[in-house]
Amino acid sequence: MPESVDAWWARRQWSKGTGVPYPVGTYREQWGRFPVLIRQYHPDLNSGITLTQVPPAADVLLVWVCDAGHRIVATPEEQRSRPGGSRRRSTWCPDCTALATRRRSPVTTAAPVDRYRCGHPLDSRRVGSPSETDEACPLCRHLSGSAMTREALLALVSPGRRSALAEESRPDARYSWVCPQGHGNYDASVGKVIDGSRCGVCRHARAGADRMAVGEAFVSGWAPKPASRAEADLRARLATRLDVDLGKNAVRVARPFFSHVEVWPDILLPELRVAIEYDTVGRDGLEHVGRREPIDRRKDRLLRAAGWEVIRIRVGKLLPLGPYDIVASGVTDLLIERIVDRLGEVRGSLLVAAYLR
Repeated sequence: MPESVDAWWARRQWSKGTGVPYPVGTYREQWGRFPVLIRQYHPDLNSGITLTQVPPAADVLLVWVCDAGHRIVATPEEQRSRPGGSRRRSTWCPDCTALATRRRSPVTTAAPVDRYRCGHPLDSRRVGSPSETDEACPLCRHLSGSAMTREALLALVSPGRRSALAEESRPDARYSWVCPQGHGNYDASVGKVIDGSRCGVCRHARAGADRMAVGEAFVSGWAPKPASRAEADLRARLATRLDVDLGKNAVRVARPFFSHVEVWPDILLPELRVAIEYDTVGRDGLEHVGRREPIDRRKDRLLRAAGWEVIRIRVGKLLPLGPYDIVASGVTDLLIERIVDRLGEVRGSLLVAAYLR
C-alpha cells in the first residue's frame, strides 16, 4: 500500500542502516526519459528528496505540480503510466484532463407507451400515435430498403444486446457488434450496420491491405505523412548508403493494430525486411514514454510475427526496447554506419553488402 514520502524514507533508512539509502543521482538514467515528470517534481514539496533518489518502482506517494499549478499526489508508477493516446501536455495532470474533457448534457427519454404493428415499441421521441402500418416503424422501414433481414441484423449484434435490439425501433441507436472476420467487437449505429458501414478494421482494409499478403510492404493511403525533420534526414542518408526501395510506407500484419491490419514504421527496407523507427520524447515529452511504450512493443511484435525485424533509434534518454535498438544523440554519419552494422547482425553481412552503394 502506498505510504507517505516521510514514512517511506524513514523505513528505507532503517532497512539499509544509513541516513541516505539512495544517493542523489542513483536513478537519473531511469527518470531522464520523462522530462515532463522532472519538471513537475519539486524536492521542497517532498521532504527535500530529489527525484533521482526515488526508485521508479517505489510504492510511495509523491507531490507533483503541473504546468497549470495543480498539485498531484501520486506514486511514480501512476505518473509514468498516465499519458495515453492524447498528445496534450495536460494528460500528465488529472485536473487538467478533467477540465479539457467536454461534458455531455444528460439526455432523458420517456419510456415508450405503445408499439408499432410490427411489434417494435413506439419511438419515445416521436410525438403522436403510431400508424397502423409496419412502414411507420423506423427500423423496419430502414430494413426494407436493404438486403438484410431482421434476423441477419440480430445475428451481428453482441449476444448481450440482442434482446435490447429486438425491442429497438430507432436506426440511430448504437450497439456493440461482432465482426464476422474475427476483428473483435465494434460500436456503430443500427443504420450504419444495415447500410454496410460496419467494422472499421474491415472498412480500412478494403482500401488496400486486404489485397496484400501478411508481411508484404506496400504504399498505404492511411499512413501519416512524415513530420520529423530528423526522420527525413535519416531517410536521405540511408538512401545514399543503401540501394533499396524506400518508397513503401506500410506492412500488412496478421492481427489488427488499433483499427487497421497494417502498421506504418518510419522507414522500411523491404529487400531486407527490416523496419527502422526513429524515437524521441517529442516537444512535450509525451512520445514513446509511459503508456506509449507498450504500444511500441505491440507494434514490434506484429512486425516480427509477419517476418520483419525492427531497429529502433532511441534518441536522448530513451532506453532500448528490442535486441537491435540503437541509442543515439541524433542523425549523424556515425549513426548510419551503426545501422549498417546492425543490419549485418540481423540479416547477415554478405546479404547487406549486396545492397551497399
